[in-house]
Amino acid sequence: LVAAIFALPIGLLTAIFLSEYANPRLRAVIKPTLEILAGIPTVVYGFFAVIIIAPSLQWLSEMATGDRVFGTYSAGAAGIAVGIMILPIVTSLSEDALRSVPRGLRDGAYALGSTRFDTSVRVVVPGALGGIMVSYLLAITRAIGETMIVALAAGGLAQLTILPWAQVQTMTAYIVQIFLGDAPATGVEFKSSFAVAGVLFLMTLVLTLTGYRILSRFREEYE
Repeated sequence: LVAAIFALPIGLLTAIFLSEYANPRLRAVIKPTLEILAGIPTVVYGFFAVIIIAPSLQWLSEMATGDRVFGTYSAGAAGIAVGIMILPIVTSLSEDALRSVPRGLRDGAYALGSTRFDTSVRVVVPGALGGIMVSYLLAITRAIGETMIVALAAGGLAQLTILPWAQVQTMTAYIVQIFLGDAPATGVEFKSSFAVAGVLFLMTLVLTLTGYRILSRFREEYE
């Protein structure tokens, strides 16, 4: 949830800028730079969350409330790091969807007196909504399956909470803990990891199939 709140709007705004406002030279610089983020090992994002993001959140919370609410490990720090990791997915796929909108729709909007902002928000984005939703779903699927970042930065404390400054343990981190710990192979803890893996598989499968179904409907609309 934290990763989605962070990455989805920033990714969409970046995609709109690259598609509708940036000149070709600037786009040729920004887009490859963003896509480089996808090639960074996730363990690097984990260390970045612990060393940079977590202290920054501590400082911001102390400035805002007078109390250091965020600790060294938190769902917020891990979520922001995961959001940075999935940002290239949202930006690249959304930008491709925006650029696939027929040029005639833009020209028609300009002919009616619309500004570039009105055309982008009221014509291009609604026309590319299917592709944008697919980018969201695929990015969330990638975030759900992330292991190393949350194992390093989330804290590993299994508790039900929606507080971003609290420590949490994701399903992937739980599987890592079980298989790297001392849980006996005949115990319920070891067997429960397979149930957690099954839930993860079903979640990612449903999101992926939903994304491809939306994408197929989007493509049929413009063929």
